[in-house]
Formats: sequence, structure tokens, C-alpha cells
Amino acid sequence: MADTVPLLIISGSMGAGKTTVLGEAIDLLTESGIAHAAFDLDWLTFMHPRHEPFGQGLMLKNLAAIWPIYAAAGADRLIVARIVDSREGLEGYREAIPGAQITVCRLTASVDTMQRRLEPREPGMFREEALARSEELASILEASNAEDFRVDNDEGRNITEVARKVLSRADWLNPSS
Repeated sequence: MADTVPLLIISGSMGAGKTTVLGEAIDLLTESGIAHAAFDLDWLTFMHPRHEPFGQGLMLKNLAAIWPIYAAAGADRLIVARIVDSREGLEGYREAIPGAQITVCRLTASVDTMQRRLEPREPGMFREEALARSEELASILEASNAEDFRVDNDEGRNITEVARKVLSRADWLNPSS
């Protein structure tokens, strides 16, 4: 099974908590001594001018270029944050990471919670677009059913418990850990 690479994608609308849960999942995996690499894949898309919507192709090329470096350094699994709105879109991940066994977790939260989270994060010129896009994207993701499982990350949820549930549902942690 050395040819397989577990790949956990934390998906969800803007403001659902993908990056925050990713950070906590990194801490839980590290504490458990589980070798891994982790990326917020949005950071592999930013450039101007964009050559495609949302930078998906550029992100996949960047991921294909950097994954072998992490694998050679000892990472045998990868956890990422990135919106997944279709199962068909996962083929690009399989091409970027040969042997990828992909699990998609969608974080859910109410529109009000997502927008409250976005307000301080998006204080500038993108604010109104981000708030509108969050609600629109939540509907798109609900209709797409592209995830393997969902985890609630609404307001008041303990972030450590949310991340632990994500990792446990993906079979990356012993559920009793």
C-alpha cells in the first residue's frame, strides 16, 4: 500500500471554517505523531492575471510540483483546505498526486455564522462580494453532494472537537484519541 496517498480535502463554503479546522487538524496529527503535509490550496492559486476561474489548473500544477518534495521528506498523507463542488473535479487531484485516495469532508455552518466569520476577514473591497458568494456557494455545495461526509462547524462548536471529528470520520485518528 506504499503506492497510496491518503488525501483529505476539507471543503465548505466561504466562512465555514476550512482553514481554521485545517490548522487544528495539523496540531492533532502532529500530537499523534502522524506524518503528514498540509496546505490551504487557495494560496497556490493567487496571481494576476488569472488564466481561469478560481485558479484550479494552476493550483493542481503547483500541487503536483510540491507534493513529491513533501513525500520525499517523509509525508505519507496530505490534508488540504479547498472548496470541492463536484466529484468530477477530483480527477485533477489524482493526476497531481498519483495514488491519491481522496476523502472529502464538507464543513457546514449557517449562513449567518459564515457571514459573521467573513466580516472581519474581508474588511476591504472584496467584502460585499464575499458575503454574497458565501450564501451562493453554500447552496451550490448543498446541491452538489460532492462530499463523502459532513461535519457541523456552526457557531459555538469547539474547534478541536470539530477537527477531531473530521479526522476520525476520515479514519485518520483512532476515534478514542
